[in-house]
Amino acid sequence: MLHLASVANWLSNDRKGHTLPRGLYVSDEAFAFDTQVMLKSVWLYACTVAHVKNAGDYFVFELAGNSIIILRGRDNEVRAFWNSCRHRGAKICLDQSGRAPRLMCPYHQWTYGLDGKLLAARSMAEDFDKADHGLNPVALENVGGLIFICLSDNPPPIDRVKADIVDQIAVYDLEKLKVAVQDDYIEDANWKLVMENNRECYHCDVGHPELISVLGTTGFGRDAPADDYLETKRAEWQALGIDHDVIEFPDGWWHRVARLALANGAVTQSIDGKLACQKLIGPFKVPETSSLSVWTQPNSWHHFCCDHVVTFSLTPIGPEKTLLRTSWLVHEDAVEGVDYNPDHLAALWRATNVQDGHFSMVNHQGIANDGYVQGPYAVEENLVEDFKDFYVDRAKAALKAETI
Repeated sequence: MLHLASVANWLSNDRKGHTLPRGLYVSDEAFAFDTQVMLKSVWLYACTVAHVKNAGDYFVFELAGNSIIILRGRDNEVRAFWNSCRHRGAKICLDQSGRAPRLMCPYHQWTYGLDGKLLAARSMAEDFDKADHGLNPVALENVGGLIFICLSDNPPPIDRVKADIVDQIAVYDLEKLKVAVQDDYIEDANWKLVMENNRECYHCDVGHPELISVLGTTGFGRDAPADDYLETKRAEWQALGIDHDVIEFPDGWWHRVARLALANGAVTQSIDGKLACQKLIGPFKVPETSSLSVWTQPNSWHHFCCDHVVTFSLTPIGPEKTLLRTSWLVHEDAVEGVDYNPDHLAALWRATNVQDGHFSMVNHQGIANDGYVQGPYAVEENLVEDFKDFYVDRAKAALKAETI
C-alpha cells in the first residue's frame, strides 16, 4: 500500500544544499513509492548490447516485483517485454540470462518468437487470435550500446541523452565486445545512498587507495588543475578524435560525460594500472592513458578504457538493500587465460565496490538513528546534490501524476 501523504511531506521538507529527510532513506513507504511510482517514470539503465550479443540471447532486469526480458531478435534488434505470459501470467524466463530459439512459458508451454509474437497456444477457442496475445512490450532505447528501459506507458524524452552520449561511446563499439565478468553485490544501504556515495570522491583519499592510484580524484566533483600534462593529453585526444568538452547534467537532463586522464602512468582502470586485456578495443592501436566516464541518473555509471569497459547498475530490493551489478566487457575475440585474467580484470572495482558497500552501510545505519538531521554538502559534493535534485524533481512530478 502506498502512503503518499508521508512521501509528500518528506519531499516538501527537502533543503537546498542538504541531504534528504530521514524517511526518504529508510522507510518502507519511500521504498514502495520509489519502486512502484518514481522509478517507473524514468529511464533506467539495464544492460549493454554485449549482454544480448546474439539472436536469442536474453537478459532479465528486475525492479522490486517487476521483471523485464531484454531480448535480441533474429533481425538483430534488441527489444524489451514484460516477463509475464499472456495466458495466465506465469513468469517465462526464470534464469537471469540465457539463450533460446524462442521463449516458452514453463507453465502451459505458450510459445513466443524472438519478436514477442505468440507462435503457439494449445486448445484455445476457435475465435482465439494469436496476433492479439503477443508479449507486452516495454519501452527500450539503445544509447550507443547501453540499453535503457522505461516502465511507463508514456516514457519521458531521451533525445538529448542520445545526442550527447552516442558519438562519444560509439568509438568503443560495444557490439564487438563480450561480457567477461559479471558481479552481483548486495549493499546494506538504501539505493539513494549507494548512488550518493558514487557521486563524490570526498571519501576517496582515505577510502579508496587502490582506485585513486590509477584514477586520481579530479573529475568527480574536484576540478582538475591546469597543467602541461593535461594539455598534452588533450592534444592526443584531439588527434584520435575523442576530445570533447565535459557534459555536466545539461539543462536539467540526467547525464554527465567526461574524459579523464589516468594517474601515475596507468594505462587502464586495473589494480596495477597495467592492461587488463591485451586485445585493445575501439580505435586504439596502442594503450591510451585515459578513460571516458558516463554517469546517468538515477541508477548507473560506466567507464570506457582502451582495453575494456566496466558498467554499473543498481536497483533497490528493500528499504536497506540494494543490488549493485558490475559487468566487465572485453573484445569479443579476447581469449580468457591468454589475453586477460578475469580476476585481474575485475580486481580494482571489486575492491572499490566492497569499500563503497561499507561506506554506504554505515551511512544508512547513521541515518536510521533518531538523532539524524539533514546535513550540508561539501563544495566538492556538487554531483551528489545533482543526483538529489534529480530525485526530488522526478519524485514530485511522479507524485503529482499519481494523485491527479
